[in-house]
Amino acid sequence: MLARFMRAAVFLDRDDTIIDTQGVTADSSRPGDLWRPELVRLMPGAAGALRALREAGLALVVFTSQGGVARGGYGLPEVEAVNDRMRDLLLEHSGVRLDGLYYCPYHPTGSVAPFNIEHDWRKPAPGMIRTASRELRIDVSASFAVGDKPRDVEAAVNGGLARDRCFLLATSGESPADCADLPAAARLILGRAR
Repeated sequence: MLARFMRAAVFLDRDDTIIDTQGVTADSSRPGDLWRPELVRLMPGAAGALRALREAGLALVVFTSQGGVARGGYGLPEVEAVNDRMRDLLLEHSGVRLDGLYYCPYHPTGSVAPFNIEHDWRKPAPGMIRTASRELRIDVSASFAVGDKPRDVEAAVNGGLARDRCFLLATSGESPADCADLPAAARLILGRAR
């Protein structure tokens, strides 16, 4: 009876999956760490891909590592500002609202307490997937995941998703990747969700 009220979702990494992080931070003092909302840019085709997934009835849940908080590169207000800018751009470009957004500010080698610890939300641990699934009533057996790093896929699999429903993007140079980018992953997901 409970399963009838649960829904399928796409769990999405944020950086270099939905928004360009490597490209806009390459010349900064902390390449790969994006804390300035004015630099937020959607990846090519990301807005349209998310709109298509939403129109297919899939929930959209972002799960992102933000260990730069623990390492002292930026704080929680900066993470929230970047997340808010991403949400605004998605709404503006495609009318898409996210169903959930979870981020992990923890890293065991960080220097900023209380975030300088290991945590079950830190990928590849499944904490964010499990928390989102519980809070948003997500059926992980019917869900998908997309990310640009192997740890994104590992976290999803560790959280109960089938490996063949998790897609590694080539946007950060990972090889072998399952898809070139988010639009390509969305096409595969839509083909399987029908």
